[in-house]
Amino acid sequence: MTEREAASGLLRRLADGLLVVPRTLRDDLWTVARDPLPRMPWLGRLPHGHVVAFAVIMGWLNAAERQGHYSPNVTLVSLLVVLQSAAVLLVLSRPIPGWWLSTAVLFVSAALPGNGFSLGGVGPWSIAQIVLHTLVLFLLALRVRPRIAAEALALTLLAAVVNLALMPVDRGGDPNVVAVSYATAVVVGTALRGRRVARARLVEQEEITAEERARRTLLEERNRIARELHDVVAHHMSVISIQAQVAPHLAENPSDELKENLAGIRRSAVEALTELRRVLGVLRSEDTLAEGVRHAPQPTLDRLDELVDTVRGTGIPVDVEICGERRPLPPGLELSAFRIVQEALSNVMRHAPGAEVKVEIGYHPDGLTVRVFNTAPDRSALPTPGTGHGLLGMRERTAMLRGELATGPTPDGGYEVAAVLPAYLVPEAARAEAATATETAEDIA
Repeated sequence: MTEREAASGLLRRLADGLLVVPRTLRDDLWTVARDPLPRMPWLGRLPHGHVVAFAVIMGWLNAAERQGHYSPNVTLVSLLVVLQSAAVLLVLSRPIPGWWLSTAVLFVSAALPGNGFSLGGVGPWSIAQIVLHTLVLFLLALRVRPRIAAEALALTLLAAVVNLALMPVDRGGDPNVVAVSYATAVVVGTALRGRRVARARLVEQEEITAEERARRTLLEERNRIARELHDVVAHHMSVISIQAQVAPHLAENPSDELKENLAGIRRSAVEALTELRRVLGVLRSEDTLAEGVRHAPQPTLDRLDELVDTVRGTGIPVDVEICGERRPLPPGLELSAFRIVQEALSNVMRHAPGAEVKVEIGYHPDGLTVRVFNTAPDRSALPTPGTGHGLLGMRERTAMLRGELATGPTPDGGYEVAAVLPAYLVPEAARAEAATATETAEDIA
């Protein structure tokens, strides 16, 4: 590549860059979008009131400083003074338009004919004007991106340089004071905005993390329930298959139609069992429990005494009361009732040391009631690891059975868990026949 080609390529890149700048400035600064100054967590809108009061006071000082310096243009100067303070009020809700208004007022004020105003080398602007525009840049930097704040600062300084260049030498001034004031406002405002944005993102991330943790805990509990239901349903489907296979041997001279129907029942049961294991059996592969524990029978209320004895072994007094006639219930219902009691007792051990516990199990014609409540703890509980979503599992199990669950503190400082679990009982005759067929199948095997 020759030097001429290299120079030509550099010029093209520079030209493209120069074309991008106006488009970027237009996109960033040519907008009237509303972006109100947010409320402060503790002070509310008190800072907004302070800004309004400060704008009024500085507007009065601005008018006092300008008095007598624009005798031919008193009306226009008064209007500019009002607009300078109004720009501060506008920037509270619309930062970009407020900044444009304040910059335009500064430029027009300095360019007015007969402007003989000068303060200590600051130039054609009064101290009040500089302070007000500094506040405008600060409020702007609090809301917009750092790039937009830098662009606004650059254009403001450019307007100041143009004003000074167009003025006579004897009425000009050093713009360094103005530049330092404006740059400081932008830097401080940008830093505070970055801190506020970082804090907001942190809070948002914490909320997302908490929601994700709750969702994950919910999915884990549902997987656990699905695994347990898989065991219960698989057992009953196996019993149906065996009963259908054994039934022809229990009848004397069974007809071909009966054999065919029973064979169809067995095939349907086997196919359903295979499909069930294919869909839900994969949940077992994700279980981190030991192999022996995973394949252990699912607990029922028959193991309630064993559970209570374990809790008593930790030093917690537990009283058990069973109301109604104890009878077999659907395995899924007994499993859910056992898990609810187990989780409630675990919560007492973790969060209520020294409390006394009572477990009430009520058998009713249409279902089962479970109530676990404890007295107030006699000391503070130690912090325990975990996600703390045990109640979530209770609700899932209760909802699965279309029951009702109520939890909450008691008036004496304790805690109560109460669940109503409806049941659709199997008729006695059908249950007895199923038991007979199972025993026969075991004898044949």
